Amino acid sequence: MSNNNGGEIGAFFAGFLVGGLVGTAVALILAPQSGVETREQIRQKSVELQGKAGDALSEARAKAEAVAADIKRRAEELQLQSKAILEEGQRQLAEAVEETKKAAVAAVGETEAAPEATEAA
Repeated sequence: MSNNNGGEIGAFFAGFLVGGLVGTAVALILAPQSGVETREQIRQKSVELQGKAGDALSEARAKAEAVAADIKRRAEELQLQSKAILEEGQRQLAEAVEETKKAAVAAVGETEAAPEATEAA
């Protein structure tokens, strides 16, 4: 689950950067202006792209932290459920052992009583 989200975020970020670079290159090629104006435009676009990249990175980090917190919460829930199931299984096992002991004691008592009954007859 987290691997899939990480892949989507990485793909988005890569596509975002490539799209920005391609757009900038196309604008530079098609715009008839002087070298000074072109350099200024490149500088402005790079600052703009840097800001957008920082925003995208912050958003990706926040999403990753949210996913990690959700995974941690689910793991804790599963741990509590597993513990409850284990305790219930141990309780049932202890009951079964106790019943088996009682049945064994009763069977031994009946076995010892049976020869005495035949001797009396």
